[in-house]
Formats: sequence, C-alpha cells, structure tokens
Amino acid sequence: MGTEENKKLVRDVFEQMALGNTRAMSDAMSDDFRWVFPGNWSWSGSWEGRRETLDGLLRPLMAQFTEYCSRADLIIAEDDRVVVQAHSRATTRRGESYDQTYCFIFRVADGRLTEVIEHCDTTLVERVLHHPTAPPPPIPTP
Repeated sequence: MGTEENKKLVRDVFEQMALGNTRAMSDAMSDDFRWVFPGNWSWSGSWEGRRETLDGLLRPLMAQFTEYCSRADLIIAEDDRVVVQAHSRATTRRGESYDQTYCFIFRVADGRLTEVIEHCDTTLVERVLHHPTAPPPPIPTP
C-alpha cells in the first residue's frame, strides 16, 4: 500500500471513533501490533502484540469511560507513517471529564496498523485515569 492508502486507513479509523466506535482501532491492528507511550512517566513503555494491547491496555482503559469519542484534527502521511493530531471528549465512570489532546504516530504495513506511538497530556492521564495494570479505584455510589 502507498502513502494515500495508509492515510485513508487511519482516516477511516478516526471517522469511526468520532462516532463512538472505539473498536475501529482494534479492528485495524495487525497481530504484531505495538502501542508505545514514550517518555519517563508512570505509563511509559510498550504493549507488544495485538492481544496484549487489547487485554492489557485498551479494554481496561476503555472500561474506565461511560462515553468516549476521539476526532482527528489533522492527518499527515509519508511512506508507512501516518501522524494524527486528535482530541477526545470523554467522561469517566467516576464522572470526571477526560478531554484529551493527542499526537499519534502510526506505522502501517499491508493495510494494517502495526504500531502507534502516543503523545498526550500525561498530567491529565495520571490525574483522571488509573493505570490498566493497577486495581481500579472504587466508583462512587449515589
């Protein structure tokens, strides 16, 4: 696939996520997919493989939200890389707002996402979310 096809794949994923279809990302992942949080903070590291990414990161993460929507603001592609500036509007199960800004750097091969490096507001993540490998905090009861 060429640059334009790679860009279209990622655009299609984000069009679905803008509608609230969070499965669009996982449906586009290759089996050897890798998710990376760079830097030196509590979530830094990588999840290797589609299964580990889904079970160890995305499912526990998305379970923290009552609603989640992510929209691409800018998509730039070159060769096998697609860069997306995006934002989300979300609410956690504890009622906290999670309006995040992202820069995703995707790698695409053979029509599948093979890697993403995610840059985001790390202070917001650490203030509002719990790490997927940590026990979840209790949800307040009304």
